[in-house]
Amino acid sequence: MTAQLEPPTARIKWLAAPSSAVWLDAALARPDLVLIDHAHCERKAAGVALQLMFRYPSDGELGAVLSPLAREELEHFEQVLQLLTRRGIPLRPLPAPGYGATLTAAVSRGEPERMLDSFLVAGLIEARSHERMAQLAAYSPDPELRDLYGQLLASEARHFGLYWLLCEARYGRQITLARLQELAGVELDALTGDLASPEDVRMHSVGVESLS
Repeated sequence: MTAQLEPPTARIKWLAAPSSAVWLDAALARPDLVLIDHAHCERKAAGVALQLMFRYPSDGELGAVLSPLAREELEHFEQVLQLLTRRGIPLRPLPAPGYGATLTAAVSRGEPERMLDSFLVAGLIEARSHERMAQLAAYSPDPELRDLYGQLLASEARHFGLYWLLCEARYGRQITLARLQELAGVELDALTGDLASPEDVRMHSVGVESLS
């Protein structure tokens, strides 16, 4: 049976389109794969925050904002890892979807555009994670997974909010919003299509509602 997504949980202003019921069904059918991938995503998110701090060492506000964010992402990684361990599921490498690489390729190479794009891409990834975790929290038949994803929702929302505030403080609302809309289109394209195999389902694998 195809899951029915409820509009209130699917609409996030950062995103050009909500995730599809097809993605949700695939994720619910293979919770172990999504959980392993989720652990990798949390670790990568911590790495992104640290990378930005090191790239712009003279920006003191970044340290104040992104250092706690990186710690929280690592705490989430540990939380997911503990759940995997309790279930006897080893953390292993998984082939990554093209999602992150596509967004990274859209980041401008020169400053100051590179900083703006880097913040917005990080925020888009957090926003999509939040949206999909909300669906998993609402529809997973596993109470422990519902609790896990539900507990993480507030922090994920706060994270993409922090990236927005960093952008707006440096570039203003108009420039930030215009570039966000462009990058949200890239994010949508990266999630458009069909899974080659059910085993390819990931937190950020393809699966969005059509805009037509």
